[in-house]
Amino acid sequence: MEVKIFRSKHELGEAAGKDGGKFIREAIGKKGKANLILATGVSQFEILQTLVKEPGIDWGKVVCFHLDEYIGLAETHPASFRKYLKERFAQYVPVREFHYLNGEIDEEAECKRVGELIRKAPIDVALVGIGENGHLAFNDPPADFETEDPYIVVNLDETCRKQQLGEGWFKTIADVPRQAISMSIRQVMKSKVIICACPDGRKAKAVKTCLEGPVSNLAPSSILQEHRKAIIYLDRESSALLTKYK
Repeated sequence: MEVKIFRSKHELGEAAGKDGGKFIREAIGKKGKANLILATGVSQFEILQTLVKEPGIDWGKVVCFHLDEYIGLAETHPASFRKYLKERFAQYVPVREFHYLNGEIDEEAECKRVGELIRKAPIDVALVGIGENGHLAFNDPPADFETEDPYIVVNLDETCRKQQLGEGWFKTIADVPRQAISMSIRQVMKSKVIICACPDGRKAKAVKTCLEGPVSNLAPSSILQEHRKAIIYLDRESSALLTKYK
């Protein structure tokens, strides 16, 4: 695991987006294609803005997978992650395929469907973040570190749901779904490169726990300490409590 600290959220996002483009180009250069995992949320805004403008990427050789999605939320809802990815990424770059998660149909069947696809597509680059509760994807604590299923149905804890409300995606806490489809921890960890962006002071405590504490399913993103090519992108605010990486 490598940690990079930037002066601002904008610089963080730009650097992460450029690095993502570099690793995608490298994968295409080596094997003629690239498989990519995309995350959503406030932490990914600047990254995606940068990535879609990266030069020299043959997007027709890129296959994308969706990290997580709410169960029971219509794609037309402002908080829909399918809507987010289509508006902030897919409309700008002509990828070969994008395997979205549909939380409006049978969730177990959807986990199986997309899970079978990703088993056949080793991931080259994964874009992820760290939640205020330390979650990785929607794997809230205590996260399942053991399942080999690529996608699973998860229950969202109150800290996670309050984060979604605080970021402005929902009008009230009652509107925030209680379940989601999430890529599993082990599936995320199979990615060759993990680009983890985590700006903002509200995540400083989770960052310290996950990066400087022990690896534990009570701090799900702590598992990134064990990945050979996980790069953590922080700003001044999110890194404020760190001591080891200053």
